[in-house]
Amino acid sequence: MIEDSNASRAIDHLVLPVGSLDQARARLSALGFTMASDARHPFGTENACVFFADDTYLEPLAVGSREDCEVAAKGGNVFVARHLAFRFRRDEGLSAVVVKSDGAETDHKRFVEEGMSAGEVLQFSRTFRFPDGRTADGTFRLAFAADLRAPDFFAFACQRVNSLPVDRGLLAVHPNASIGLARVVLVEDNPSDFQYLFETVLAQRDVTAHSFGLSIQSGNAVVEVLTPEGFVAHYGQTVVTAGRGLIGAAVVMTSRDLGVTEACLAANGVTYQRKGARIVVVPEKGQGVAFAFEEIK
Repeated sequence: MIEDSNASRAIDHLVLPVGSLDQARARLSALGFTMASDARHPFGTENACVFFADDTYLEPLAVGSREDCEVAAKGGNVFVARHLAFRFRRDEGLSAVVVKSDGAETDHKRFVEEGMSAGEVLQFSRTFRFPDGRTADGTFRLAFAADLRAPDFFAFACQRVNSLPVDRGLLAVHPNASIGLARVVLVEDNPSDFQYLFETVLAQRDVTAHSFGLSIQSGNAVVEVLTPEGFVAHYGQTVVTAGRGLIGAAVVMTSRDLGVTEACLAANGVTYQRKGARIVVVPEKGQGVAFAFEEIK
């Protein structure tokens, strides 16, 4: 078990279920993000990702083929099964935190040993299209972790078996000045009930507890689990819950210049508010959760 906080896992990307990629593209473009071309997974889901310069990304995820998704879910595909279950219960939001992995099979064994496994390892390939017409094939191997008390959230380790290029050129340049992930925020009545899940997934035992919840430093961003009251205090918003369990509530991006971010949002007619040193944008269709921006320090 990894105890050194310096060895904690880095976040790879976040999964954001959406009703349609058209809605996601319209909303996220209005927020000032540059989006990649639509891409289809071999098991029926589809995405249109937002890539950042820090080698993280957002994955708006929709159902491209209901039939293919249902076949895959019945066949034990955890990724698809969890997506369909989330869409049934919550429609849009933040369903998964994904960490970088050098060996998904090893991660799977660790999740099984810790009683956190959500199912069998999944390997698949897909084609990535660059704006200039170039293509590259990526192969990924995923190991899943979950807590049965949190039906609307899971995590997985993503091994890039055949990695896509890290430098994605203009796809990582955003009019809103975003350059990476700062933090991921979830809400739960008693955050400490899910501390062990994040300790296991992030390989990080150094947890900061406070009156509104807890925070854990991953290799490249902070994961926060706040009480509903804490989320209101920090982000000025409420989250609709469906009983107990983790609910994805906000994604916080780093900005190279908050003045540029604010000007971009205002020019596109996006409603936002200042909350301390952050700019916070309320969820809309195609976005799913609150988005916030913090200036890089």
